[in-house]
Amino acid sequence: MTSETLATLAVLAAAWVTSALRWARVAQREHYLGGAVSRFAVRWWTCSLVNAGGVIIALGGVVAAFMEPLWALVPAVVVAFGPIGLGLRGRTSRLAWTPRARRVAGMVVVLEAVLVILGRAAVPLVTIELVALPVLIDVALWVLEPIERRLSRRFVDQAAGRLRAVAPKIVAITGSYGKTTTKGYVGHLLRRTADVVVSPASFNNRLGLARSVNEQVTSGTQVFVAEMGTYGPGEIRDMCSWISPTVSVITAIGPVHLERFGSLDAVATAKSEIVDGAEALVLNVDYPRLESLAETERSRRTVIRCSTTDHDADAYVGSEGTVFVHGEVVGSVPDVDMFAGNVACAVGVALALGITPDESDLATLARPPHRLEVGTTDAGVVVIDDTYNANPAGARAALAALARRGSGRRVVVTPGMIELGPLQYEENMAFGANAAEVATDLVIVGKTNRRALLEGAAKGRVSVNVMDSRDDAVGWVRATLGAGDTVVYENDLPDHYP
Repeated sequence: MTSETLATLAVLAAAWVTSALRWARVAQREHYLGGAVSRFAVRWWTCSLVNAGGVIIALGGVVAAFMEPLWALVPAVVVAFGPIGLGLRGRTSRLAWTPRARRVAGMVVVLEAVLVILGRAAVPLVTIELVALPVLIDVALWVLEPIERRLSRRFVDQAAGRLRAVAPKIVAITGSYGKTTTKGYVGHLLRRTADVVVSPASFNNRLGLARSVNEQVTSGTQVFVAEMGTYGPGEIRDMCSWISPTVSVITAIGPVHLERFGSLDAVATAKSEIVDGAEALVLNVDYPRLESLAETERSRRTVIRCSTTDHDADAYVGSEGTVFVHGEVVGSVPDVDMFAGNVACAVGVALALGITPDESDLATLARPPHRLEVGTTDAGVVVIDDTYNANPAGARAALAALARRGSGRRVVVTPGMIELGPLQYEENMAFGANAAEVATDLVIVGKTNRRALLEGAAKGRVSVNVMDSRDDAVGWVRATLGAGDTVVYENDLPDHYP
């Protein structure tokens, strides 16, 4: 092997390390789901003309390397510094070297070493492996998945044992959206009558719930409220196999995670896994699929129907925030911007546990953080923080809240909505069009949904500004708006999104 070849391989190795760190951060942010890194690689390399040009140049260098190995330096440079915009360290989501991250890194190194040895360290083949690194990381994630599951088994077994020993009533909550809000409301409404433990924010998968049980459930715990999320069929069924819910709640069925599920029917099927084994169901029947499920299940177990449109539902919350239980007024929530459907589901949980919500508890339900949370800056600008909402229903609610504001400038700052699968472009275009009807200014952040939002906004007379990052958008707001103006921050994507 010549010194020239060794030097080329050394440059390729340095580029490999840089690229591996970049894509490992994406893998971690996407919960180590196999296939996610490749999908994000496609997004990033096609999100701009600069990055797309880089792909073409890199592929040209790969081909040329078969004739002259020194051409491998071209894709090495492209991969080391690209895609442009995806930072190596990250601003909002830095890579944390957890034990799992180290295991993934080790597996990627092993797989790469095997490929290099099999290819006899040929420069053109090593160059191909460098360019295809996101795929290699996905392969490592798939290989490690059963190993990770086995390693986590002891924590799940410990949690299952604790739940059997303490025997609390368990409220399991899922839904396309509204899970976290409903969970918080349930904890608030039950606080006077029971010792309640609520799983922390985002601890809604197998390991997160096991950790919640092991760290928080004690001998005095009477109710454990568990939020359950899912990225595919079987996940909720697996969690329910050891959590065994007393009351199961489905808050909504909507076009979220369609990128993974493919259809609303598949979403409904996966969410409905929470039903099996529960003594009572709490369902938001404003959604037709949940109304059908309520009809199917009412002969098998207790079903609490919750609604914001059906006055005959067991738990009904009207447009003015008045709360009805079996047709009787029991109180009201503070304002019309409250998440009425989630309130109804929380009231339904109380009913399923034999509790009528206290009027004062309803009156003191707090708005969840970063969900239509209203504040005012020192400069007198009203800020509606809705950065934790990322679904079409939430976006419509945010625009409705903005429309009720005064006569000053009304600004929407948003990167749009994600994980809507085939509906993503259409939904973001509709959001842009709706924003153009309500807002005086639309500030589009990032490239993920830029085209769809621009196309929608073009149907109105709104002033449109395009920013590369949320920091740029915040800077524009601070420099532009004043007393009497209102801005709504709708959704906020971590910076591993383009």
